[in-house]
Amino acid sequence: MIGKLSGQLDSFGEDWAIIDVGGVGYLVFCSSRTLSTMSTPGEAVQLFIDTHVREDHIHLYGFVHSEERRWFRLLQSVQGVGARVALAILSVLDPPNLAQAIASRDRAAISRANGVGGKLAGRIVGELRDAAGQATPIPAGTPGVVVAGPASGAESDAVSALINLGYRRGEAAAAVATASRASGPDAKVEALIRAGLSELSR
Repeated sequence: MIGKLSGQLDSFGEDWAIIDVGGVGYLVFCSSRTLSTMSTPGEAVQLFIDTHVREDHIHLYGFVHSEERRWFRLLQSVQGVGARVALAILSVLDPPNLAQAIASRDRAAISRANGVGGKLAGRIVGELRDAAGQATPIPAGTPGVVVAGPASGAESDAVSALINLGYRRGEAAAAVATASRASGPDAKVEALIRAGLSELSR
């Protein structure tokens, strides 16, 4: 099985790239987020690979970060989510934002992906909520990845307070984000903490 490819970008299209490794071109299917990190044929490329072997084909799926590959695999554990739908979801939500959407039950955000309706989004939220609370942060400097974070000082302080109470960062950030949407942009830290704790206790 192929788990990682390091080589040069040969060419790329809407949902694929060909990576030249020692003169052999590997066709790799990617999310648009991963493809956005590639721009010039000949540039060095390193991708984490998930290999799918079927009776009639072998497909390679590539990701700029191992956490994106982990979510690709997790998404496919949900009934109705295949490789193409998982890539579509990761094209509109990077792993931190996907984890936050699941933790905060934001089905609308997940439904933005092609092929994902409200019923399937609800199934994803229901089955992957525990995984969302265990998400691994992605370094802010990773190309093509936008790391979700609190939008204001009050939100940041509220997240820190919840972390100090023993909650995981992903859980705390998602709860505070939900509380902030309900309370408005001028909510005080104390109100966000109370609302966040209420959200986490559901």
